[in-house]
Amino acid sequence: MPNSVRHSRSLMTLFALCLLPVGAFTEMATAAPTQSSKLCEIKVTPRAGLVSLEAIVRADKTTDGSYTLRIDKTGGGGSSSITQGGDFEVSAGKAATLGSVTLDSRGSSYKAVLEVISGGKSHRCTKQVSDD
Repeated sequence: MPNSVRHSRSLMTLFALCLLPVGAFTEMATAAPTQSSKLCEIKVTPRAGLVSLEAIVRADKTTDGSYTLRIDKTGGGGSSSITQGGDFEVSAGKAATLGSVTLDSRGSSYKAVLEVISGGKSHRCTKQVSDD
């Protein structure tokens, strides 16, 4: 009997160790990005039938990480997507432009999503632009 108890404990320990990475992966996969207007911003500048979208990151302390800027266009002439991304570093108290694009604004609408990953956290900023 003591031998079977020892094997049961060993099997339970092995089973628990096998499930530990699964739980950690599930937590990472379901972690939602936070809305953060303090860290990221999408600046919109309309001018003469065009619209410029600029992805900006700001930091209170020196920060580095990576970003993805995705812009989806709908309207006149169909639909399209633009994606930019890469690594960044910004000094304390400063702002840095991560990426930018200038597009035709006539008869189109755009949704821009900037996702910044820094310090193990994901931050997301979204901006809708339409030609009304």
